[in-house]
Amino acid sequence: MALFRPEPPHLPGRERRVGVLLVNLGSPAAPTAAALRPWLRQFLSDPRVVELPRPWWWFILNGLILPTRPARSARKYAQIWTDEGSPLIGHTRRQAEALRAAIKDENIDIAWAMRYGAPDIAATLDALRARCGRLLVVPLYPQFAASTTASTMDAVARAMMSWRDLPALRYVRDFHDDPGYIAALAARVRAHWCAHGQGDCLVMSFHGLPQDAAERGDPYPAECRASARLLQDALELADDRVKVTFQSRFGRSAWLQPYTQPTIEALAMAGTRRVEVICPGFAADCLETLEEIAMTCRDAFIHHGGETFHALACLNTDPAWIDALAGIIDRHLAGWV
Repeated sequence: MALFRPEPPHLPGRERRVGVLLVNLGSPAAPTAAALRPWLRQFLSDPRVVELPRPWWWFILNGLILPTRPARSARKYAQIWTDEGSPLIGHTRRQAEALRAAIKDENIDIAWAMRYGAPDIAATLDALRARCGRLLVVPLYPQFAASTTASTMDAVARAMMSWRDLPALRYVRDFHDDPGYIAALAARVRAHWCAHGQGDCLVMSFHGLPQDAAERGDPYPAECRASARLLQDALELADDRVKVTFQSRFGRSAWLQPYTQPTIEALAMAGTRRVEVICPGFAADCLETLEEIAMTCRDAFIHHGGETFHALACLNTDPAWIDALAGIIDRHLAGWV
C-alpha cells in the first residue's frame, strides 16, 4: 500500500493563499450516552490527556469509565444544549465567521475544527490544502499545555503524514499575555460591573491539570497565573479581592490547586455574599463554564450561605476579543501577507 495519497488539484494562486485554522477542544454530536461514548473514547485515549501506561489505562478506560461515565456526562450536556447544538461548536463557528469579516484579505482563508469530534482536523486540513500553500494553526487555548496545544499539533502532524506536498506551517503557541486578550477580559469584567455592581470577590477559574504534569515541567500553571496577574492589574484589584483557582478535576490524583468549587464554598462560609467568576482559560463557553461554573458552583455557593453569584460569559464573539484575535493572527502571518 502506498504511503502517500495522490495530491488534490491545486487551485490557481494557492502559493499566495494562507489557511488559518482555528482549533478548539470539541464536543459530542448529541447530549446522549451513545454520542458521548465514542467522543470520550477518542478524548481519553489521547496520551497527551492521560499520561498513564497504555495497557493499564486501556483496561480502566474500557472497563470502568466508558460503561458508566457517558450517561453521567450526557445529563450534564443536556442542561446546556441549545437549538443549534453544542454551545462550544456554535461559538467557535461564529468566531470564525467574525474573523472572516474582521480580516479583509482575499488571500486569507479562515477555517475551524475540533481536536475531538467533528469537524475533524484532518478533514478540514484536506479541504484547505487545495486552496492554500501556507498554514497557520491557532489553538484557541490562551495558556499552553501539552494536553491541549501540543495535542492539537500532534493531530495536525498526523493529518499531514500522508501528504506529499507539505505547506509552510506556523502555529500560535499561546497568547496568555497578549495585551489585546487581557484588555478584552478586563472590558468584559468592567461591563459586568457597570450592569450589576462590583462583587466582593472575583474568582478567576482556569481548567485544571494533574499536579504531576506541572512537576514534569508543563508551563501551563505559570502561564495561568501570569494571565491572572495581568488581568488583576488591569482591573486595579487588591490581592484580597481576587482568587485564582483550577476546575474540572478528573480522577483521584492531585491536580493544580486551589480547586474552584471548594474555594467558592469556603468564601460563602466565611461570609462573602457576592462572588463573580470569570474563566480566562476558555475562549468560548462550553460544558465547563456553563454547567460546572454557572450551575454547579452557583448552587454550591448559595447552599453554603452566599447570596449573589455571577458567572461571566467567556469572550465568545465579543468584538474586542475578535479584534485581539485578528491582531494575534496578523502578527503570526508577518512576511506571508
